[in-house]
Amino acid sequence: MTAVTTVPLSYRCASDSGSVHVAPEVGFLRGPFAGATYREIGYTLTSLPVAMGGFVFAIAMFSTGAALAVTVLGLPVFAAMLAGARGLGAVERVRAQHGLGLDVAGPGPLSAPERGGFWGAMYHRLTDVKGWQALLFQAVMFPWRVFSFVMTVTFLAVGWAVALLPAYNWVFPRYVDGWSGYRVYDFTSGGIHHTYDITTPLQLGAVSLLGLLIVFLTPKLVRALTNVDRAAVRGLLGK
Repeated sequence: MTAVTTVPLSYRCASDSGSVHVAPEVGFLRGPFAGATYREIGYTLTSLPVAMGGFVFAIAMFSTGAALAVTVLGLPVFAAMLAGARGLGAVERVRAQHGLGLDVAGPGPLSAPERGGFWGAMYHRLTDVKGWQALLFQAVMFPWRVFSFVMTVTFLAVGWAVALLPAYNWVFPRYVDGWSGYRVYDFTSGGIHHTYDITTPLQLGAVSLLGLLIVFLTPKLVRALTNVDRAAVRGLLGK
């Protein structure tokens, strides 16, 4: 009997960091029309405000704890910081599961301290490696998510705007004085006025093809950007 191999819709990796479920990448031609692409775009766009909140939390709590480190009051602040970082890490894993198709097993709850009393509880909390990793995630991912947001919005807006230019190019000669079509440049050099307007069907077709190329490349760009998030979630927020 001949064995039949089926191609799974997703795959699961077993590693030291636990079971990791990863959604497959969408093909090039399906990319601009696939729901997974727009889930990733939505994840990237919403990651900016989420990252801002996490970064402010991490910096504010660490600064406050460091300022109070000369007294015993700094210890509860650091403990609350690490507990909060774990909570933010759990939120990030849920976001990655729904937005990126990444299912990562999270670390278990912090075990009971071996020593009782205030100092034992503080020592146990402050040696929580997973808490520190979750805090590091909030600090290092903020600049990356700013970059991802800018790149995603730029490619998404420019791609569709350029691709659809033939549909609205009539607006420019009708409502902008002196324009016979979309104006690419307009400057004066040596007393001579130079302009270039997109007007002919050939020009519009070439511009539209360029826009479509950007549209089809955008999902690949977004996937590359979110792969950094996937790696960070697996490495810093996983089990």
